[in-house]
Amino acid sequence: MRCRGAHPSHFSAQRLHSRASSMTVASFSRFFATLALLTAAATAAVWILAWLAHVRPVGSLAQRFTEVRQLSLWLAFVVASVTMAGSLYYSLSAGFEPCELCWYQRICLYPLSLVLLVAAIRKDFMIWRYTIGIAAIGMVIAAYHTQLQAYPKQQSFCSTTTPCTARYVWEFGFVSLPLMNLVALTFITTMLLIARRFPMLEDT
Repeated sequence: MRCRGAHPSHFSAQRLHSRASSMTVASFSRFFATLALLTAAATAAVWILAWLAHVRPVGSLAQRFTEVRQLSLWLAFVVASVTMAGSLYYSLSAGFEPCELCWYQRICLYPLSLVLLVAAIRKDFMIWRYTIGIAAIGMVIAAYHTQLQAYPKQQSFCSTTTPCTARYVWEFGFVSLPLMNLVALTFITTMLLIARRFPMLEDT
C-alpha cells in the first residue's frame, strides 16, 4: 500500500516561505539599524549646532537651531513612533519574544509616542517636566541592556527561557535592539532638553 504524505512541493513552498521571511527580517533589521545610526548622527549634529548657536547667538546657525527647536517635539514624536512600530514588528511579525529588560524599555518608550503627539499639536514646550524623567530611566535600562548584549558572558537577572543576552539583531557588528532603543531615547531626551532650555518664541 502506498503511503500518502505531503507533496514535495509543499515542503519546498514552506522552505521558500521560511527563507523569504528570514530575508524580510534581515532587511528590516538592516533598515532599522541604519535609521539608528542616522539618528545618532543627527543627535550629535544637534548638540554641535546648539553649541555653535550659543557661541554665536546671531547668524544663520542660530536661525537653523531655532528652526530645529520649533520642530523638536514633532521630531521626537516621529522617532518615538518609529521605534515603537519597530519593536511591535519584531514581536508580532518576526516572532521575537521580548525579554524582561525589553519590556521595561517599552514601558518607558510607548507612552512617549502619544504624549509627544499631543504636546506637538498643542505646542507644549514644557512637556519636559513630565517626560524627561521616564525617558532618562529608559536610557539607563537601554544602556545596561546594550552592554549586556555586547558582552554576554556576564550574569543577569533575566530568565533563562528569554535571556536578555539573546542577540535577535546584530547589525554592522554592534547594532542591537537595545542600542536602537538607546539611540532613540537619547534623541528624544535631546529634543526635550532643547524645548526646556530655550524660551518659546512668540507666535506671529
